[in-house]
Amino acid sequence: MEYKIKTHNLEETIELAQNFESEKFPNMIICLDGELGAGKTVFTKGIAQALGIKENITSPTFTIIKEYEGELPLYHMDVYRLDGVTDGIGIEEYFTKGGVVVIEWADTIKDILPKERLDIKIKVVDEDDRLFIIEPHGKQYEELCEVVL
Repeated sequence: MEYKIKTHNLEETIELAQNFESEKFPNMIICLDGELGAGKTVFTKGIAQALGIKENITSPTFTIIKEYEGELPLYHMDVYRLDGVTDGIGIEEYFTKGGVVVIEWADTIKDILPKERLDIKIKVVDEDDRLFIIEPHGKQYEELCEVVL
């Protein structure tokens, strides 16, 4: 099943992310895709805020992975620069470290993603509006969407 949610400003995007975080569980995998400036990092900021993380969240474009401590650890990844080559980076290890994993540009590493995950595509509608196309993979993620959406 696929869900579609439209947000009209940054605050609504952050609120949507916080709603997902409210139902968090260890090893939660959220895969974000969308064009540059679509709101992937803004969504991640909402997750981080709800986890109680006080640090400023920025896209880990050059570091690939940033780790933050909160109620659960947040592992924020930006895999755009990898061009699908993940050998030796250890991305898969993060999927079972007990935290919340948010991956920007996840489509570029689709072949190593866990079967069970939450895929979110963000489309820019206009300057402020965003369309979130949310697709759960696996029972736990389907239940998550039923509660949150």
